[in-house]
Amino acid sequence: MMRIDTILSAYSHNSAGSRANLARVLMHGRLANTGRLLILPVDQGFEHGPDESFHGNLPSYDPEYHIQLAIEAGLSAYAAPLSMLADVAHKYPNRVPLILKLNSASKLFPKSCPPDQAYIGTPEDALKLGCVGIGLTIYPGSENYRLMLGESAKVIAKAKSLGLLVVIWAYPRGGDLPSKDEIALDIVSYAAHMACLAGADIVKVKLPSADLANAHSKLGVVEDLSDRVKVIVRSCFAGKRLVLFSGGQSKGLPTLYEEIKAIRNGGGAGSIMGRNAFQRPQKEALEMLSEIISLYRQ
Repeated sequence: MMRIDTILSAYSHNSAGSRANLARVLMHGRLANTGRLLILPVDQGFEHGPDESFHGNLPSYDPEYHIQLAIEAGLSAYAAPLSMLADVAHKYPNRVPLILKLNSASKLFPKSCPPDQAYIGTPEDALKLGCVGIGLTIYPGSENYRLMLGESAKVIAKAKSLGLLVVIWAYPRGGDLPSKDEIALDIVSYAAHMACLAGADIVKVKLPSADLANAHSKLGVVEDLSDRVKVIVRSCFAGKRLVLFSGGQSKGLPTLYEEIKAIRNGGGAGSIMGRNAFQRPQKEALEMLSEIISLYRQ
């Protein structure tokens, strides 16, 4: 585990407000002062639709369900789109740090269009809602990436000027990139590094496979998952940026716990986990999150 002051020292370029918001997340919940984070993101209604996201656990259609889950589980923060936060922020002030997810994609976008995200919120909205930061997704590899990055750069600059921390979801896809290479080790490493270059305080990526998109990559084959996590952490300014890994689709608990151990052993800062949490009944989700927290505290 890393000391909080050591982590914050790598963010000396940020404003005092931004560092204070990062410290607030690092010192909240059951992982407080461990240097590890467990964040609940609920933007899947945009990405996958409400029924695919929530039908397996009917109470989760209600925005209030998710913030209550984050609070009761003692999570580090809760991230969601504008209206989901607006529905609950006034009811639960200062109960859990909030992160406004500013942009989203949709399955209803024409498949003929390059992967892209639409902004539905602003850094000013985050400030009004009392958020500690903003989140946004970039798609390295998309034909629209140049435009996405230009648009995101303005949003990131504004957020930082307001003292908000910036979380970037870095998901390679589109263009000439085959779907299997979206999680190839060298591609995930590249995307994570690009997120840091774009100004991310916290980077979110998928766990990488052992595949390499570039057969001549200098990385070579890395079989062990914890060693692949180390590669991603190293790509993020030699570990000077916090790297969180997505939980992905719902999966069995043994598999999930092994992934958590690999993240921990590889030096990852933790997880941003949505569907694996809110698609389970609340009691089961709370037990699972408690076990994950215990694993990260070891």
